Amino acid sequence: MSPPPPPLGRRKRADRGLDSALDDTELTAARAALAQGRWQAARSLLARTGDDWDLRGHRVTVLAHEPYTAAWAREWLLAEPDSADASVLLAVARVSRALRGKEKPDRARDACRGAAARLPADPTPWLGLLLLERHLGEQAEVVRTFEQVRARYADHHHAHHLVVARLAERRADAGPDPLHEVYDFAGWAAEQAPADSPLAILPVVAHAERYRVLAAHGFEPADPAASAHWTGRRARQVMKAAFDWWLEWEHDGHPRRLVDLNYLAHAKYCEGRSAEAAALFHRIGERPTPEPWSYPDRDPLAAFRAARGRALGTG
Repeated sequence: MSPPPPPLGRRKRADRGLDSALDDTELTAARAALAQGRWQAARSLLARTGDDWDLRGHRVTVLAHEPYTAAWAREWLLAEPDSADASVLLAVARVSRALRGKEKPDRARDACRGAAARLPADPTPWLGLLLLERHLGEQAEVVRTFEQVRARYADHHHAHHLVVARLAERRADAGPDPLHEVYDFAGWAAEQAPADSPLAILPVVAHAERYRVLAAHGFEPADPAASAHWTGRRARQVMKAAFDWWLEWEHDGHPRRLVDLNYLAHAKYCEGRSAEAAALFHRIGERPTPEPWSYPDRDPLAAFRAARGRALGTG
């Protein structure tokens, strides 16, 4: 029997918030159609998405999060038994149900592996499995599943964010630790990523996720602006360095690789890893910038030289 459409009516004020579809209007329309049982819109959307794996992962996970999706994905699969897209959507929807306690985790795992067998090159079924293992799996299983995603698309940003969130929760009771493994993982991923990858911002995500964990365990205030601990200051420094890096990237005259190295050097310096920062600054050299980065009264070249001098121990 087909499930009924969701009830009409005004949403409660508490339900209002950031829409997970973000600014993807095609996704929003397909989700609304799927809520009424018109799964053909989701089929067309995923077909158009093709092998843009980051976009496909986002669209599938947003569609799968809705409570009615599993039922309508089953309807789609009954109508088109050979549809790999229907299989992927149903698998990730079962993951979402398992995380809400509405489905057995092993059934969701089997669904993800079955979808992966249908689409061997697609990282999305493995992303669904990683969503599950991030919350319910052992660390070794998280790593194995993450490697399955990377084997198909090494720069999958959603998968990296999930691993950062999981790593940030390790040793939560130990309190602030500047050498925590989440920072090393984020730095490694940023260095491995190509010059135009959003993974360059992953060290900032690592600081935000670790702060979330520390705040939840009482080591930091819930409001980062109220933090007086050096870890909070360090996180703000790294975020500011990333913001400057991002603005400088907008200037056409700067090679992206050097900008990435500049960001990584500042991040490592803010983390207290002066030797690594110094090595990166040495590789970069001096790069005059024609315009200020983010503040009208700031000389970017002078700021760069001062930061490099501190990292080298000469400033």
